[in-house]
Amino acid sequence: MNTPSYALFQTRSGVRIHRLPLAVFPNMWGNAYLVEAGEMLALLDSGSGSPSSNESLQAGFETAGHRFTDLTHILLTHGHIDHYGGLPFLRERTSALIGVHELDLPIIARHEERLALVGRQLEAFLCRAGVADQQRAELLQMHRFTRALYRSTPVDFTYEAEGMRVGPFEMIHLPGHCPGHVALKLDDVVFCGDLVLEDVTPHQSPEDLLPFMGVWHYLTSLSALEAWTRETSLVLNGHNEPIADLAMQAEAIRQRLQRRLEQTLQALETPRTIAEAAEIVYGKVEGYKALLVIEKAGAYVEYLYQRGLLAIEPSAASPGKWEEGQPATVLRYFRLSDFADRPVLPIRSSYVSSRKEESEKVDARNTLKALRTPIA
Repeated sequence: MNTPSYALFQTRSGVRIHRLPLAVFPNMWGNAYLVEAGEMLALLDSGSGSPSSNESLQAGFETAGHRFTDLTHILLTHGHIDHYGGLPFLRERTSALIGVHELDLPIIARHEERLALVGRQLEAFLCRAGVADQQRAELLQMHRFTRALYRSTPVDFTYEAEGMRVGPFEMIHLPGHCPGHVALKLDDVVFCGDLVLEDVTPHQSPEDLLPFMGVWHYLTSLSALEAWTRETSLVLNGHNEPIADLAMQAEAIRQRLQRRLEQTLQALETPRTIAEAAEIVYGKVEGYKALLVIEKAGAYVEYLYQRGLLAIEPSAASPGKWEEGQPATVLRYFRLSDFADRPVLPIRSSYVSSRKEESEKVDARNTLKALRTPIA
């Protein structure tokens, strides 16, 4: 892939936006954005915290003509390590206020506790998915290693508590790629995080592994983002060049998602585990990517099962353990032939009619509001 470069954008009111390219992981680049909004200097996302990412962040600030001590705010789009991992590095160098959505607060501020809990949930999921003991141990070790570099960092405020507005930024909660994923709007520019990326379907995992995840939440958020960005002229994301046509990119993602769902259904013409279905759909995958494709396949299987297109083969070995929900129970899914012609994606209403735009925006906001759960 081409190495991304520093770029400068400007909103219609003259706010300057610096794109800072970050070498977040080997062979993986990400974007952070430094926004000059009056007396507010906000950094959107912080990189992974790896040495190369931190060096890229330092170089980006120098190119933009700023120092870390100039920062007033650090605003996170979502709780994935390549977007929040740089917080400990920054915390030692700036007193900027850190903000995140409530649903991603635990992974930022109580990281070790959350990592232990998610690790147990992930192990149970991999057991149910039929991952062999040795591979499961290797995947869990990789999961822990990639996140062990980060340490809990206090958060100063959360977005829901601020009414989804921070200074000149307006926010919308868009779960599905991450529980607390948000997009931010400033004048005519939207920062969409990782909800829309080029040439790839953003990662999902099943809701029984993480709440507010899964295909349904993602599709709902994708439609809400389209409605929310109609009056904007520029959409910036977390890894690629600016999105010239959000509707076209969103439709391409839906088509890719539909193709993967159909491939998953075909793989389950014969009863199989999630791990077996993942290998058929994605081929033999090694390393950390193997964990990602198993999680994705788990999200697809969960969604198809929720829509009544799959059933679970009763456990011949120990049906009692299945009923008790013990994690050692391996589940096999199979396609229901009675519903072979049912569409895998819900039928979408047209978003073309200008007379419906305002009502659709309200519907999108109400739908997402219903998805949110207060944090105790």
